[in-house]
Amino acid sequence: MLRSHLWDVLSATLYPESLLRDYCQDISRNVYGNPHSRNPSSRLTHDTLERVRYRILQHFNTTPEEYSVIFTSGSTAALKVVAESFPWRAPSDREAGSYFSYLTDNHTSVVGIRGKTFSQGVVTLPVSPQALEDRAKDKAQGDDDICQTPHLFCYPAQSNFSGWKYPLNYVTGIQGRCLYPACDHPGRWFVLLDAASHISCSPLDLHNCPADFVPISFYKLFGFPTGLGALLVHNNAASMLKKAYFGGGTAAAYLSGEDYYIHATNISDRFEDGTVAFLDIIAINHAFDALYRITGGMHCIQQHTFGLARYTYMLLSSLCHGNKRPVAQMYTQGQFESPSTQGAILNFNLVDSHGQIIGYSKVERMASLYNIHLRTGCFCNTGACQYFLGITDQQMKRNAGHVCGDSIDLVNGQPTGSVRVSFGYMSTFEDCQKFLNFVLECFVEKPVTLNHVKLEKLRTATAACYTSLKGHAQGSAYTLTNIYIYPIKSCAAFEVYNWPVGPHGLLYDRCWMVVNRNGVCLSQKREPSLCLVQPQVHLSSNKLLLQAPGMDTISVPLKNTSDMRSRYKGCQSKVCGDRVEAVDCGDEAASWFSDFLGQPCRLISQNPNFSRDTKKKSIEGATTPSLSLVNEAQYLMINSASVQLIQEQENSMGDQQLDTKNITSRFRTNFIIAGVEAFEEDNWSHLVIGNTRFVVTGHCGRCHMVGVDQETGAKTKEPLLSLSTYRTGKVNSQHQQFQALLMREKMNYPPCYYVFLGDFRRVPDASVIRRDHSSPVCRLHCSARAKRLLK
Repeated sequence: MLRSHLWDVLSATLYPESLLRDYCQDISRNVYGNPHSRNPSSRLTHDTLERVRYRILQHFNTTPEEYSVIFTSGSTAALKVVAESFPWRAPSDREAGSYFSYLTDNHTSVVGIRGKTFSQGVVTLPVSPQALEDRAKDKAQGDDDICQTPHLFCYPAQSNFSGWKYPLNYVTGIQGRCLYPACDHPGRWFVLLDAASHISCSPLDLHNCPADFVPISFYKLFGFPTGLGALLVHNNAASMLKKAYFGGGTAAAYLSGEDYYIHATNISDRFEDGTVAFLDIIAINHAFDALYRITGGMHCIQQHTFGLARYTYMLLSSLCHGNKRPVAQMYTQGQFESPSTQGAILNFNLVDSHGQIIGYSKVERMASLYNIHLRTGCFCNTGACQYFLGITDQQMKRNAGHVCGDSIDLVNGQPTGSVRVSFGYMSTFEDCQKFLNFVLECFVEKPVTLNHVKLEKLRTATAACYTSLKGHAQGSAYTLTNIYIYPIKSCAAFEVYNWPVGPHGLLYDRCWMVVNRNGVCLSQKREPSLCLVQPQVHLSSNKLLLQAPGMDTISVPLKNTSDMRSRYKGCQSKVCGDRVEAVDCGDEAASWFSDFLGQPCRLISQNPNFSRDTKKKSIEGATTPSLSLVNEAQYLMINSASVQLIQEQENSMGDQQLDTKNITSRFRTNFIIAGVEAFEEDNWSHLVIGNTRFVVTGHCGRCHMVGVDQETGAKTKEPLLSLSTYRTGKVNSQHQQFQALLMREKMNYPPCYYVFLGDFRRVPDASVIRRDHSSPVCRLHCSARAKRLLK
């Protein structure tokens, strides 16, 4: 990844090289046609775009049943769609008319909606952040059935000026008319949540925060592609939007000779005039791959970037000149107490030893010499700029002609703007140090001093915040940390960061197995060296690569074509007593495994036309389970806290010690979760990973195969001995219950959908799965790196 020492990531994040490489490879190997046609290349484009739409919704923890994705050229264009299609009503004798209301801490592109509403006689109502809650009512106002006048309230999930995160439960507070101004004005209130700044480093859960309209820009999240954004529209609000102009692809029917027009039924088709930027949209698919592969998900990004921002804030705000005067004037609404209230943004002006503001243009020019890239000015947020810098309306009018970020940084000694630093997942601790050293060298009068009293207060506030949030999150803040598939039964794991879900579980999980000359399945119980075989699934090339120590790499196709089925004979075998129909994978694979294992054997794959049902009785809510070559269930899940407890038991017994990773690998799980009490999963019945809902059908009985070291193939008595002792108090001959067995719940899923690292949660009441409109629980998973930065 190419980068400077520091970047204003909020302006445009950096894109990884792997994203560009994978994208270029995709568009050079595939022909993508105009999606408005029906030829094969056009159908490929259409299907890929639909896949990207679903993936966007999945990233924000929602579904096509709740939201629609309208592609635009960016967040500003998305806002313009709302401005031009919202059903504004002018005041009349019968009603007061619509209100367009917004927080004063909003981006120019939001405030600019009033340019459209003013000409229609709509009342504009700016609201300060303080008034929003100060003038709130204790309960919702209940006259919506009488008055249905539509109003729109806009606010940012995160201020692009200060990084302050406004509560996401403002959405339901406005919709329910508990908060000002909705509580004072009857009608139906819609909420536009400007998420452009927020999504760059923070997760957004639209399932718990059901805003009606959510504009986003993808370059703020991925860096590439630019010039592409989207408007996420809640389907309950979609029917309210009224569109006048119709372009190519948006009309179901029209006549050129008379005023006859029927709009497209699908909300996305209706508002995407002409041909969308389909090649750019295809890049989003690879951008998601890169993001999750590199970072592990938005929760990880949030913790990492908050740790860096808070470290820099603590030192910069405590830094003093030799005469004890502060070096920086910080513009923030809090003290960086928590990532739930503060984003990874620092806004400030530097101050000289006499207490005079140093112009931001001078700071920016000097930073460029250090290869540090900053953003300066008012950041297209006049309201916040006025509030923090104390600039009056009259002064703003006198400064007309001054452009945000130009060289007019001081007027009569008063700043016209400030300096902004923002962090991204590619930012490092070294970046923070580089920036602080730059400030020390260029703008601090020596000797350098620190305000130790303030620094200690900040540290104390941080420690108290982490303690409080940790207690608050017990039992509710969970994270999916790892996903594994095992393409060949009893062979090594293949770790993935997001993965398609197939009819039998994770796609290609345990779809192959090795059998001896009599067709009997070989497992690590008989052949522990199978764990040394490393299968790799390459979806793009339709290949399963086979690697093992001392062997050449070979491949077999993932999908058996009709020609292959005619050449390779069908066969039968058994898995856990169940008869399975399979297809032989050919002589090359058979010879490869025979040479490696030192005995005649063959590789077979499950016949795609064969359905194997579970022996377990049907669980209410679960799909009719169709299994691959697994033993009992479609998925296995393990709790890292439970593994750590087993490790502690093992250490207390003395003679053999295995690390947590080694122990975890022996249980050959699909999902590893964190943030849970040890063995808490024993009592679960339902859970959700991303948008995929699962039923817990039981727990796996562990046998002596967990004694096989997955890195060497050696057999040990641990961890089975410790597991047996912990579970029963004695070693017995019965299999020990460990790991949750999961089946997918009955839902209307699209033909191809994915699971991703990141958000995971329990469903506390299995009988009721509903949208929760309450304030979302603050989730905090402090990475070790972030904790170190805060010391």
